[in-house]
Amino acid sequence: MTQDSTSPSRPEPVPSRSRGWDETALVLRELAWTVHRRGMHPPGSPSLPVTEIAVLTLVRERPGLSVGEVSRRLDLQQSNASAAVRALVGRALVRREPGAVDRRVTRLFPTEAAEAEHVALAENWAGPVREALRGLEPEHVAAIAAATEALRVLEERIRTDGGEQV
Repeated sequence: MTQDSTSPSRPEPVPSRSRGWDETALVLRELAWTVHRRGMHPPGSPSLPVTEIAVLTLVRERPGLSVGEVSRRLDLQQSNASAAVRALVGRALVRREPGAVDRRVTRLFPTEAAEAEHVALAENWAGPVREALRGLEPEHVAAIAAATEALRVLEERIRTDGGEQV
């Protein structure tokens, strides 16, 4: 038995324009995962777990957040955010300070070592991309470079729509 085109159980056809966007999203996901996997840990430095990298990045971007704010912005369980902060404090990448208004609230700030770690991570993550770009055709390199600002805007939109509000 065949279903007619008005049957409620049959999914609506996806417009071809949407399929292109879906493909772009999948390519971006695979690219992000590949770069992440290849550039995760700078040589000679202790490995930072993904949660600690996320917390450290947020504290660098928004110094002065509380652990609770970090937890909410990254959609982490409070205990996981606290554990990551403890580890980062232990690695001397984050320091705690009492809040100026309410001294019961501890605020988080990056250390100078956090900046050095950020530079090392950024360089490690950029390395595989830079190396791959060297092997591409010039028109592909130019297209990727031209898309950088649009990708930055897309990342910001996804991050803020997802509740992170960084």
